Amino acid sequence: MTFQSAVAADAGIPVHEQVYRQLRERILFGGFLPGKAVTLRGLADELGVSAMPVREAVRRLIAENALELHGNRRVSIPDVSQEIVDEIWSARRLLEVELASKALLHLGDDDIKALQDIDDQIDLALETGDVEGYMRGNYEFHFYLYSKSQSEVLIKLVKNLWVQFGPFMRLVYGRSGTANLEDQHKQALEALKARDQKALQTALEEDIAQGMGFIRESLSLPEKA
Repeated sequence: MTFQSAVAADAGIPVHEQVYRQLRERILFGGFLPGKAVTLRGLADELGVSAMPVREAVRRLIAENALELHGNRRVSIPDVSQEIVDEIWSARRLLEVELASKALLHLGDDDIKALQDIDDQIDLALETGDVEGYMRGNYEFHFYLYSKSQSEVLIKLVKNLWVQFGPFMRLVYGRSGTANLEDQHKQALEALKARDQKALQTALEEDIAQGMGFIRESLSLPEKA
């Protein structure tokens, strides 16, 4: 996996912020998998930093429900219940559809071209079975689109949702691969080109349903109506 293993002392970004960003990226794209705990000291050694910035980063990630701390100074991905999966699914459908609708008002032709280029890379990842590449491309597609909404508060809320379900999505794709994935972004792109808000909303809802449905199935949960 393409994760950094050390922070840069002269990056112009505080060490604790670099550690936070690196740990968050690992959570999103498969560097932390559910059921596997790691020690704070181990993380500090791996990143080449003292324990203090790791503790600060972990504290922030715990507040975002992305990690949980155990009594032996280990951290892991929190378990999810049926209720949590349902809440994340419902919140994504509500917030992300709203963000996409807002973005439609501000997107230019260059933005649609950029989204098409991202989707082409997603197609390549699907064809080659590159799970991490697919997940990174999927994240980039969604948040490029949402960034045009001019809704910073909603974007922050959605990012917090993604960091909660990302590890489980990685676990699902790690088991089943990319062969059964359908690229729902193509419908979204067609809707964007046509400036069709209703079609865009439908495409986003179907995309969210596919991803969250895979998580429910992997956890042997009943299908959401």
